[in-house]
Amino acid sequence: MVKQHRKVSYADFLEQVLFDELEAKKTRTKNTLLKMANLPSIKTLDHYDFNFATGTPKALVHELAGLGFIERAENIVLLGPSGVGKSHIAISLAYRAIMQGIKAQFVTAADLMLQLQAAHQQGVLKSYFQRSILALRLLVIDEIGYLPFGREEANLFFNVVAKRYEKGSIIFTSNLPFSQWANAFANDQTLTAAMLDRLLHYCHIVQITGESYRLKDKKRIGNAPSNLGAN
Repeated sequence: MVKQHRKVSYADFLEQVLFDELEAKKTRTKNTLLKMANLPSIKTLDHYDFNFATGTPKALVHELAGLGFIERAENIVLLGPSGVGKSHIAISLAYRAIMQGIKAQFVTAADLMLQLQAAHQQGVLKSYFQRSILALRLLVIDEIGYLPFGREEANLFFNVVAKRYEKGSIIFTSNLPFSQWANAFANDQTLTAAMLDRLLHYCHIVQITGESYRLKDKKRIGNAPSNLGAN
């Protein structure tokens, strides 16, 4: 009986060692993915004030937090005025994906354009797409429409959407309705329509209304005009 007890204990010991090593490996993977993701900060939906942001479709956001959209290579577009928490939700979904071991990356539209232009000028656009665009299961592009793109920039951006179509998910945030997106893409109605056709084919549109969260305290004490916002 003693001999049998020692064998069971040794098996349990090995099982615990293997479990600890697996957990350590998962932690290292998550830390690496988090570092590569370039999130501007760590945000979660637990810190999103749905009580203040009453114009946010809470049920839809929590449904998307299940991350099924990534498995189906679907997109999300978060639309709304400045300051309603579009970026917060986008970052939260990306962080949640990373904690599930999913490779994701956050970038502003302006920074993405700089990267695309640099790769194009250096003649390494194809490898850039393979390494930085197609290798991701989730790409978050923040602030569509804050800076207008020229024609060449719009063409490069179109290729991001086209090459990820049905292959990987994109989350966009924008304060512009779709009817005004052409203004951000060199006023090219044809290109914008073709891009939106691919983007919206498999897409969840999260329309958010309300006032700026970051200005709520200033408005309460009368230090900010009611018509101002902050993204």
